[in-house]
Amino acid sequence: MDTEHQEERRMLAGSASFAPAFVKFNNCAGNKGVRYETNSLDFKVRADGTLYAAHHLQVPSKQLILVVTTWDPQTLGRWEAMVRFLVTEKSQHNGHKPKGRKALPGELVQQQSDTLLPWRQHQSANGLRRQKRDWVIPPINVPENSRGPFPQQLVRIRSDKDKEIHIRYSITGVGADQPPMEVFNIDPVSGRMYVTRPMDREERASYHLRAHAVDMNGNKVENPIDLYIYVIDMNDNRPEFINQVYNGSVDEGSKPGTYVMTVTANDADDGTTANGMVRYRIVTQTPQSPSQNMFTINSETGDIVTVAAGLDREKVQQYIVIVQATDMEGNLNYGLSNTATAIITVTDVNDNPPEFTTSTYSGEVPENRVEVVVANLTVMDRDQPHSPNWNAIYRIISGDPSGHFTIRTDPVTNEGMVTVVKAVDYEMNRAFMLTVMVSNQAPLASGIQMSFQSTAGVTISVTDVNEAPYFPTNHKLIRLEEGVPTGTVLTTFSAVDPDRFMQQAVRYSKLSDPANWLNINATNGQITTAAVLDRESDYIKNNVYEATFLAADNGIPPASGTGTLQIYLIDINDNAPELLPKEAQICEKPNLNVINITAADADIDPNVGPFVFELPSVPSAVRKNWTITRLNGDYAQLSLRIMYLEAGVYDVPIIVTDSGNPPLYNTSVIKVKVCPCDENGDCTTIGAVAAAGLGTGAIIAILICIIILLTMVLLFVVWMKRREKERHTKQLLIDPEDDVRDNILKYDEEGGGEEDQDYDLSQLQQPETMDHVLNKTPGVRRVDERPIGAEPQYPIRPVIPHPGDIGDFINEGLRAADNDPTAPPYDSLLVFDYEGSGSTAGSVSSLNSSSSGDQDYDYLNDWGPRFKKLADMYGGGEED
Repeated sequence: MDTEHQEERRMLAGSASFAPAFVKFNNCAGNKGVRYETNSLDFKVRADGTLYAAHHLQVPSKQLILVVTTWDPQTLGRWEAMVRFLVTEKSQHNGHKPKGRKALPGELVQQQSDTLLPWRQHQSANGLRRQKRDWVIPPINVPENSRGPFPQQLVRIRSDKDKEIHIRYSITGVGADQPPMEVFNIDPVSGRMYVTRPMDREERASYHLRAHAVDMNGNKVENPIDLYIYVIDMNDNRPEFINQVYNGSVDEGSKPGTYVMTVTANDADDGTTANGMVRYRIVTQTPQSPSQNMFTINSETGDIVTVAAGLDREKVQQYIVIVQATDMEGNLNYGLSNTATAIITVTDVNDNPPEFTTSTYSGEVPENRVEVVVANLTVMDRDQPHSPNWNAIYRIISGDPSGHFTIRTDPVTNEGMVTVVKAVDYEMNRAFMLTVMVSNQAPLASGIQMSFQSTAGVTISVTDVNEAPYFPTNHKLIRLEEGVPTGTVLTTFSAVDPDRFMQQAVRYSKLSDPANWLNINATNGQITTAAVLDRESDYIKNNVYEATFLAADNGIPPASGTGTLQIYLIDINDNAPELLPKEAQICEKPNLNVINITAADADIDPNVGPFVFELPSVPSAVRKNWTITRLNGDYAQLSLRIMYLEAGVYDVPIIVTDSGNPPLYNTSVIKVKVCPCDENGDCTTIGAVAAAGLGTGAIIAILICIIILLTMVLLFVVWMKRREKERHTKQLLIDPEDDVRDNILKYDEEGGGEEDQDYDLSQLQQPETMDHVLNKTPGVRRVDERPIGAEPQYPIRPVIPHPGDIGDFINEGLRAADNDPTAPPYDSLLVFDYEGSGSTAGSVSSLNSSSSGDQDYDYLNDWGPRFKKLADMYGGGEED
């Protein structure tokens, strides 16, 4: 059996009318003759499956569950289905409350004394037989937060077989043997089911358990039945706002009823009951201007809207509204409440046009200046600063047809800066009268008109400054023939002074004249030639010569301007043609090769080709030996007229004439080298030398000189290498450690110490002067005095040591020392500076230098490699 629609339906409490449920039975053999019945006497089922109330009902609970049974009289088969109805309150159109039983808090719908008999026996038409029919137990309602005592009985379940056998009852499901564990338990003998602790609907709203009946051996006696336990909600939770602070905005000047924002509070209690039905209201509004009730809130949805006109951002920029949410449908006596803060910002609209602070402004600007701020225009706008409603835009309405000025907005101060963008001329306009208008970046709000103070006048005075003279036709171009004589007047290059209201004189001078060909009159600007103008000069570019001139006035301060004069020089035939090439060579026999000749002319057409080439009549040998054949207007060929010409260099004069008017000619000489040629017509090497004028003897002499020079260079190199090798060999013969010239040094002899002998210390005093020595009789002196005279010159040691020089060096040194009268005897008394009465150092004279004692010299082995030879000499005597 199944239902055609949802099994969950709605009905009105306190009324017999409800939305009927339609049940339909589908059987394989067909549903003809099938009958329906319910488990309640208050409801009946028609033959078509329509479920209806039999009489007027008062339903105390929020839902109602019925069991519909269908059975076939022929097969005696039975089937069941559950239908649940959700009960809603009836609309109170007549002003009276619905009649129904009002359940007290904590009261159970099923009394504790109720006993459910879900399993019963039925008697058939053929006698007693056991027919099972499982009942659907109505839901069990348990209030949350019950104070007990616990365990608290909910219901008793009993089978009608408990009179015959001993039955044990048990329950399974969430809350019994599944987490949360042991919320419910059942007495296995009596079948009484208990709740063991307070329930929390917000934690779990319903439980689905199954009741079981078994015998003492654990055998199933009855089929399990479903138990539905619903936790009845109590108002134990306050409404909680999603945010403690809500931010919203509304335009100033908004009409009443304009939506602002929505606040939302949630209640954890059952939303289908008054416990979870939240209502909103505004508690306070700050500030209370211009009215204490500027906003209202929809009690059910939480939408905040404006309720009064007069929102003005320039007066009140923000409102703080305290909103309260209360459950129990807003009943302040029984409901729980909570509050939140709504911050409503009044947003700006462009309801204040900008206004100039004064009706007229003035400024001053020098002429010929651009990007200069002439005047600052100040405005006042009460809208929000630095927003499109506050940002000012300035326009010039009249007074500037040529567009000399523009007005830019200062982004910080919002002032208008009148700026010159096109230079003004004092001689043209001495003053400007501008009419300017200011507006906002955003358009004005609807219904707001532009103020009269949004327009102002600006007076700009132009001051005169000394302007530089200028040449009206700068880059002036004139045309004339080159070669005009010196002092010729070319043109007058004059400048104009724009300062018409100043009496000033203009003076001219040259600024750039690369060839120094021109002069200019300082007062009137007349240009004359200072030299002959030559078109073929290097200063000419594309036949044009440029010069720059300066025009300066005598104003304060002086001003000057420049002008460029361009002179286009027309060519005249003033340059004779030149023969090309200047040198050539040809075979000594004709008809093998020829010389192609042409001409170059510094002039331009028509003063150049075609050229005429001809040989002069004098000397006569020229025309006898050579001939010229014309090829075209610019080229000709020079060749031998005779059958053979001796090799050599010949100067051949040729007369070249151009086509100018009048024509110019020039006699050019071409050096032709005549030489013997091979079969290809090329000059041979010997022939080329012979053609240069050198004979065979001269060539042989040159070759011999080259060979001798190379031989001398080779011998010199060999001698240098040999000398270097000998020098290197001699150096290797001398051991650097045994080189006596590096060991023999000359020192002053100091004799013994001051305590070595018993001397008279007065003799050691340094005399104050040398007079007593110099005044002594010649030949008489003390032996302890150093004679005064020239010291002998000791031999100088050669830079490069040589083994053969060592003996001579020592002998010469000995002879110089023996003949030196200034060298004192070894034991003579010498004069030194007095060094004190005693010495802290021991006397070295007492050292025994004899090697015959018992002295141990083994310690010399520890002094390193420098004392190795000394250690071998003294330390190894015993071993030898």
